Amino acid sequence: MNASNFLKENNAQHMWHPMAHPKDSHDNPPKIITSAQGVRIRDIDGHEAIDAVGGLWNVNLGFSADPVKQAITDQLATLPYYSIFRGTTNDAAIELSYELAEFFAPDGMRTAFFTSGGSDSVETALRLARQYHKIRGEAGRVKYLSLKKGYHGTHTAGASVNGNANFRAAYEPLLPGCFHIPAPYEYRNPFNESDPLKLAQLCIAALEDEIAFQGASTIAAFIMEPILGAGGVIVPHNSFMPMVREVCTRHGILLISDEVITAYGRTGAWSGSRLWGVQPDMMCTAKAITNGYFPFGAVMLSNQVVDVFESDTSAAGFIGHGYTYSGHPVGAAAALACLKETIRLDVTTNAAARGTQMFDGLEKLKMKHELIGDVRGGHGLMSAIELVSDRSTKALVDKQIAGQIQDVIYNHGVMVRVSGPNLILSPPLIVTEQDVSDILHAIDAGLSDAKPAG
Repeated sequence: MNASNFLKENNAQHMWHPMAHPKDSHDNPPKIITSAQGVRIRDIDGHEAIDAVGGLWNVNLGFSADPVKQAITDQLATLPYYSIFRGTTNDAAIELSYELAEFFAPDGMRTAFFTSGGSDSVETALRLARQYHKIRGEAGRVKYLSLKKGYHGTHTAGASVNGNANFRAAYEPLLPGCFHIPAPYEYRNPFNESDPLKLAQLCIAALEDEIAFQGASTIAAFIMEPILGAGGVIVPHNSFMPMVREVCTRHGILLISDEVITAYGRTGAWSGSRLWGVQPDMMCTAKAITNGYFPFGAVMLSNQVVDVFESDTSAAGFIGHGYTYSGHPVGAAAALACLKETIRLDVTTNAAARGTQMFDGLEKLKMKHELIGDVRGGHGLMSAIELVSDRSTKALVDKQIAGQIQDVIYNHGVMVRVSGPNLILSPPLIVTEQDVSDILHAIDAGLSDAKPAG
């Protein structure tokens, strides 16, 4: 039995896959990816494909970012691990905290709290939001508001503020005190409103109504993604996040920007908040912070939040929260190298240009293929098409057809992600004009070959 046969025979036999049904993984074995270079991946059978998923929204610099790999190697040889719990720290974490404060200064951020990843960053921000109000003497502010269709990870608190039943229903009851308002989702919304500005205003009215109903003095924070990622790349009107900021400020509610996907250039701006000209109170980051090469995250904290904690002279400001791998020296070294390379390559410029090319190309495909109900994107390299079986009724396409389209696209040399009815694209930010052209060609082929189920 050679290695190839062993891997195929044991594929999904002794491992459950995230975001998948175990039986489906048995019946439809996952593709075994064995190597990658640049923006391309290669599977166990030698088939090569452009990775239009970018790992999982995180491999912004592609798979051959040698400075990041070298930083990991060097740090492993020097200090492979040490805790930053009270009383000890490490040099890499100190340096990274300084560089992140500089990088996120235009967003109003000043201090980092290091985590192990995106879900950890969300959990941290939600907990610190409650503590912030307790320090200030408003212990009754314990509730959270968020958007339907939003995604904030898989910890219990994150799942509780998630706006998608797929990540909630099987695990209820979840955290009490979490309430949701409609997302500014033009294609499907309860107001039947397609004008993006009017829709943004209606969603803000719903937010104001929910605050009035709950009582502002009971709400700790509002958490949102500047562009909703896993929910299907839902792009709000450019007035929406600034209006959310104003409402939160007026009611004393902290604004948490979930930038796990949108930070470090994906939107064509250095952060999603900066894209909309907003300074939040906290920013959750992870994913591209190390280019996906090491599990790491950082919650960035604003001057206002930091001042409340650091000026406290009681026990209320003690942070009884953290992770074994918070500030991991190898992760910090990877993040330092990644940040430097991200800035050197000015990935925002390419993300903006190639994102426009991608969005325009998808719009042209919509004119050709009736299966495309909606195209979303236009801000950097995060795009989606929503597949429907009937444009007039917006009936969702059959899951089998979506899977068939994904397979045909892969056979044409491109890996895409299908989530529900959405085909989501988030390639590395270093893709070329030709890469994007090849991605669009493969999607065209997949849609052309799609056939009704049964």
